[in-house]
Order: sequence, then structure tokens, then C-alpha cells
Amino acid sequence: MFCRSGTSMISLIVPAKQQITQISTQLTDELGTASNIKSRVNRQSVQAAIISAQQRLRLYSRTPPNGLVIYCGTVITEDGKEKLINIDFEPFKPINTKLYLCDSRFHVEPLTELLEDGSKFGFIIIDGKGCLYGLLSGNTRSILHHFPVELPKKHGRGGQSAQRFGRIREEKRHNYVHKVAEKATQLFITDNKINVTGLVLAGAAELKDDLEKSDLFDPRLKSKVIHSVDVAYGGENGFAQAISLSRKHLDNVKVVHEQELISRFFEEIAQDTGKFVSGVEETLRALEDGAVETLIVWEDIKVKRFVLQNSTGVESVRYLSPKQEEDRTNFLDKETGVEMNQVSDGPMVEWLAEIYSNHGATLEFISDGTPETVQFIQGFGGIGGILRWKREDYDIAGSESDGYFQKGDVDDEYAEFF
Repeated sequence: MFCRSGTSMISLIVPAKQQITQISTQLTDELGTASNIKSRVNRQSVQAAIISAQQRLRLYSRTPPNGLVIYCGTVITEDGKEKLINIDFEPFKPINTKLYLCDSRFHVEPLTELLEDGSKFGFIIIDGKGCLYGLLSGNTRSILHHFPVELPKKHGRGGQSAQRFGRIREEKRHNYVHKVAEKATQLFITDNKINVTGLVLAGAAELKDDLEKSDLFDPRLKSKVIHSVDVAYGGENGFAQAISLSRKHLDNVKVVHEQELISRFFEEIAQDTGKFVSGVEETLRALEDGAVETLIVWEDIKVKRFVLQNSTGVESVRYLSPKQEEDRTNFLDKETGVEMNQVSDGPMVEWLAEIYSNHGATLEFISDGTPETVQFIQGFGGIGGILRWKREDYDIAGSESDGYFQKGDVDDEYAEFF
């Protein structure tokens, strides 16, 4: 964690829908405010950080689809030296948090939340005034579509008039449910595949029940309904209430999904298909080759990725546990025995979250909340993959590792992770 004694480290997070011009105006105002700081050293540091953030912001004519993250400031490294940090990037998935902080450290909590859960849940909020379709991914919610409706109220008069109005009312309700079901298929099924982990139906009791029972509701979506809940509101307020009332069910779905995922991995092993890989080195080799279909990573794995440079300028990458990091021989050039320069380092899990899609893989984070996932973590080092094709050019079990995280060393190397 980078930090310093002053408050000259800028953390700026711009959500996708925020205008760049608004953020630029805010930074200009903050720069003016910074001129009132009494300490000359602190004032100059803060002003320099804000100016750096402004320069980074000017690189963008509009906010990227997933939002924008900027970190700028002078930090004190572990060896007591000052280092200027200027970072800007688009998150790997949409971020809804708006943040501006000038502090003694960079605030990465909103980015950590993005890594917590990749499951997506669809919501259909239906009542007599309209229908809203929402999506929940981790702590990020978004509205996919919304349309209003005007349904005729019950007719209080008797005779034929009441029967005629009753038929009209039922016909409009039927058409409304038909439209809701049709739009749900368009939004939650892509390329003939369901694009959400589960569905929640919420709203007025009769309408949501009619939708779930309707023959017009796609059977594939029916099978994904994990909860049906009455809410007091429609629209966005109903969406928020439905999320709150469905949390327990969403958590249960995540557990089931993890169990099914690990069971599939173990099935590949049991059938000896050769379409699996485990361990850090071998899994990342397969990933780089484009062979990994599903990349499985324990969310709390404490492996760091180090980029090292030898005396001739050639760079190499090593993945080390905290225990291995303490052993300086892991930073030596194998050919010369000289310690290499450290170009960069960071959590492997964050690096994977940035690059996995470049290799055509799906990234699945797992917890240690079930016996199946614990077995995967303890037996396979917390990282592995299901492959697109059988690999024969190297040992799938990872026995050809270059000395870092060999599968046979799991008990020693990973004991500190559990």
C-alpha cells in the first residue's frame, strides 16, 4: 500500500454516465481550494497531484463505457524514497461509484468490490403502472429497460357493461404480460443462451404470478427464477426493495454455482480427459496459449506477480507467495546468480482480472465457503482451469514448473494461505 504523511494523493473515480467536463470543473475548483493550504510543502504537493490528474483527464474526450479511474500523487515507498505515481485506466467492468479524495493513501476499495462477485442476476419488477428490467452484478445495479402501462381498473357497474369491460381488462392484462415476457427474452437471453445466473420476479402479487405461470414466459427463463417477492413499489424503488429482500437467495445461488463449477473441474480429472490444468505456472501458460475456457481462481489467493529485469535489460515474470517473496534467491538471475531489478509488482488476482478476456477465457472467482472449493484450494493451489482442448505439449498437473509453485509442494507453499 502506497502512503505518505501528507494528503497529496488523489483518488478519482468517474462512473460511466458522468461527464468528463463536470469532473474537469470539479478539479479546477479543488485546485483553487488547495491554494489556501497553509503548509507550503503540502500545498505544492496537493496542487501538483491535482494538475497531474487534470492532465490525465484531458486524455479522454468522453468517459469510457466502464468508467474511469485515476490515481495521482507523490508517495513514499517502503525504502523511504519519493516516487511519482500517475495511473489512469478503465475498469474491467462497469463501476457506479463516484469518488474524489485527496488523502495520505490511494483509495482502492471500490475496485476491490468489483472483484468480489462476478455473478449477474436479472430482476423483473412488474405492477399495474409499468415494468422495469434490472441487472445486479456484485454491488453494481443497472436498469436495462423500463416501459409504462395503463391498465383499466375494475368496472363497478353490473349487467352486460360489466362483462364487456371485464373482457377488455383481461385482454389488456394478457397483452401486457405477453409484452413483459417477450422483452425478458430479448434482454436475458443472448445468442440463444441465458446471460444471468438467476432471475428475481417482484411487484404486484397477481401480475408477477401471472407472468411466472404464463405459457408466454420462456421456459429457459422460468428455470432460472430463484425468488418471487412482493414489493410495495414499482420502478426503481421497487428494484431497490427487491434486491434487499432477495439477498439470502442470491447468496445461496452463488454457493450452488461454485459447487457446480468445481464439480465440473473434478469431473474432467476423474474422466482423465486432459482438459484441465492447475497450479500457477501451468495455468497461466495455458491461458497465454488461448487454451483456457474457464479460469478458476480463489478470491483470496495471496500470490504476487513480479516483473524483473536482468543486467542486460531482459525482463522475466515470477509468481511468488508471501513466503517465497521473503527468500531473495527467488529474485536472482538463473544464469548469472545476480539479483535482478524489480520493475513492478502487484497481486496476481488483479492482473488476471485485467487480462483474462484478452485470451478468450471466462474468469470465475471462488470463495472458501464450501467443502468442494476448500478441496480445490488445498489440493490445487487455488488456481486452475477447464480447457477447450486436450493439452499434450506439457504436463497438465504442473510437474514441469520452473521451481515456483510446483504441485508437489502444495502443503509447504500454500499452508499460509488457508
